Amino acid sequence: MRPVLTERSARVAAAVKLHRQVARRRSQLFLVEGANLVEAASRRGLVREIFVTDAAEQRYAALLAAQAAAVYPVTERAAKALSDTVTPAGLVAVCELPSAGLADVLAGAPRLVAVGVEIGEPGNAGTLVRIADAMGADAVVFAGHSVDPYNGKCLRASAGSIFSVPVVVAPDAGSAITALRAAGLQIMATTVDGEVSLDDADLAGPTAWLFGAEAHGLPTELADQADTRVTIPMAGGAQSLNVAAAAAICLYQSSRAQA
Repeated sequence: MRPVLTERSARVAAAVKLHRQVARRRSQLFLVEGANLVEAASRRGLVREIFVTDAAEQRYAALLAAQAAAVYPVTERAAKALSDTVTPAGLVAVCELPSAGLADVLAGAPRLVAVGVEIGEPGNAGTLVRIADAMGADAVVFAGHSVDPYNGKCLRASAGSIFSVPVVVAPDAGSAITALRAAGLQIMATTVDGEVSLDDADLAGPTAWLFGAEAHGLPTELADQADTRVTIPMAGGAQSLNVAAAAAICLYQSSRAQA
C-alpha cells in the first residue's frame, strides 16, 4: 500500500506554497489542476509530480498511467489545500515554469505577437492567451505590472493554451516594445481615439498588438511608442471593450490579413 499524504505532509505543504506568486518565482514551479491542464502540461514535459485523490485516481487512470512523473495519493483535505477552486478536481500537478524569454521568441522571427500591458485581471489574461493561440499568434507578452500568468485563475481561463503558445513576462514594457520593433514587427496600439480605423489598418506585415488594462487602457507614453494607434469601429453605444474582446477582434483581423 502506498502511503496517503495529508495536508500536513512536507511534500504537500511545499506544493501548497506555490499558490503564492513569490513562491512560484523563487522555485520556478507552479500548480495546475484538473485533467485538461495536467495533460496539456504533460505534453510539454513540464510535470514534475502529481497529487491525486482515490476517486480521481480511478477517474483518470489512463492519464495517470501515461505519466513519467511520480504520482502521490492524497487525502481529500490535502486535495482541498492544493486546490484554489470551490470544487477541487482531486488532481493537481507541480510543473516547471517554461523557460522561454522575449529574446527566444524574437529569434524565431514572429509574425504576430499579443502584448498585454498592465493586465490585472487573471481571467482576462488567460483569455488573451487562449485567443492568441486560437488566432495563430507566435507569442503573448505580459508587459509592465501585469498579473502572473501562472496563477490558477489565469491558467484555467487559458484552457490549456498557455502550454501551446510561448508566454513571456516583461516587467519593462518600454524595453519590450523597443525589442519587438527592432525585430521587425510593426507596433499597433488599440486606443479609443486612434487615428486609424481597424478597417483601414495595414496588417499584412509582422505585427505586435498592444492591449491596455481593463480600467484605463494603455498608458499614454506607451501608446505614443506605437507606429499606429488603431480604434475599433463600434456601431452601438458602448464606449470601449475589455482587453479580451479587443484582442479577439484585432488578432482575428491580423490573422486573416497574414493568411
